[in-house]
Amino acid sequence: MAGLIDRLQHFFEKHAFGVCTALGEKIGLATSSIRLFFIYASFLTFGSPIIIYLSLAFVMNMRSHLRKRSTIWDF
Repeated sequence: MAGLIDRLQHFFEKHAFGVCTALGEKIGLATSSIRLFFIYASFLTFGSPIIIYLSLAFVMNMRSHLRKRSTIWDF
């Protein structure tokens, strides 16, 4: 059972947006505590941190696309 949970956790960390991981690396906090903060804050505030999470995911996604295209000729 522990192997299944580890595989699921690895899958979601690899294929999710990576917002909590990026914040954890920049701030120096554990990723799990940032995830718990988003979960608890979402329940307490009726989902408003989800908007913040999705906007951060959008910004991170746009940054990765802009880094891949280095010249104007790549468009």
